[in-house]
Amino acid sequence: MKLQSIETHVVANPPPSRGGRYFIFVQLETACGIAGVGEIYNATFSPHLVADMAKDVFARIFDCQDPHHIERLWRNTYGAGYTLRPDVTVMGVLSALEMACWDIIGKAAGKPVYELLGGKVHEKLRSYTYLYPPGDENVYPDPDTPNVYNDPDIAAEIALHWVDQGFTAVKFDPAGPYTVYDCHQPSMEDLERSELFCKRIREAVGTRADLLFGTHGQFTVSGAKRMARRIEPYDPLWFEEPVPPEMPEQMAEVARATSIPISTGERLCTKYEFARVLDTGAASILQMDLGRVGGLLEAKKIAAMAETRYAQIAPHLYCGPIVGAANIQLAACTPNFLILESIQKWDGFHADLLTKPILWENGYVVPPQEPGLGIELNEAVARANPYTGDALHLTMETEPLR
Repeated sequence: MKLQSIETHVVANPPPSRGGRYFIFVQLETACGIAGVGEIYNATFSPHLVADMAKDVFARIFDCQDPHHIERLWRNTYGAGYTLRPDVTVMGVLSALEMACWDIIGKAAGKPVYELLGGKVHEKLRSYTYLYPPGDENVYPDPDTPNVYNDPDIAAEIALHWVDQGFTAVKFDPAGPYTVYDCHQPSMEDLERSELFCKRIREAVGTRADLLFGTHGQFTVSGAKRMARRIEPYDPLWFEEPVPPEMPEQMAEVARATSIPISTGERLCTKYEFARVLDTGAASILQMDLGRVGGLLEAKKIAAMAETRYAQIAPHLYCGPIVGAANIQLAACTPNFLILESIQKWDGFHADLLTKPILWENGYVVPPQEPGLGIELNEAVARANPYTGDALHLTMETEPLR
């Protein structure tokens, strides 16, 4: 079996754009006609440039190769240009190509990928959703208007709605702005608002659901400790990325200062960066993103490292349904899986992009039985929604806080 061609799709995610402004998909096909799909989670360059990067890597390294040779293809890409170090853009491209190879391998074998990575150990996968604005409102409403991001009573109402739908965990991040100049101390207003969010949501859902407290690495170590003390009485399941991700030694100080489990990983890639997290004790919940971390096999290696430290995985998702499908394959065959991030119930545009939507039932995702990643891209929908903007997938504030 040999890889023969690549096609890319840069797809605009229409309002309310949950999961980001666009998705970058790749499709690989073998000479014998088996096609596989992957997705790049990358926010650092224009998505069209990133799509061209995928074509370049395919032409130099993957073309005419056997897709079963994951380790060889991975190492040749990781070391291209005399690098051999984690690079978020390279790893995003590699993740998608590797993911597509596994889709092909599974289809050729007639098996879901999870059966080829150790076999299914979870019949269903607990999932959580972020608290987005209701209905078709924009994901980022006017900050001066009361909304789910700044009003704890509105957030509690929406949290209760999703718990009534079946979710047993909800995530929210009321801790204030984050900039390219972080880290900073939380203001008293940030501390008060964060504590009140936890209080109101806990009052609304009781013990029916876990609270997942998100931040974006915006605090100093001392600031994160102050924040942890304020929210600790409400027993969150995790405190996410309390400080920037570059120095896990500093995050470990926060972990030692609180009883709240620390989670991190959406901005990390490869086993090497996650090894530092585990070695320093910075986090006990690893949130690798399958569209960035280096692909399925790399994520499986990271999960195995975590298992030896009694740490768990909670795959991150803020992109499209193909990364979501890969997350499901990994979670299904990983003993130390904790919880899966969902974009609500995998409905809306995420469902439209697939010929058959991901199956979500009463708070859980049911792993598919179809071969490969268990999904098929609806190419007509992808082509009908090209991204023509110039904004990046995600952005941070570019001025210091005043």
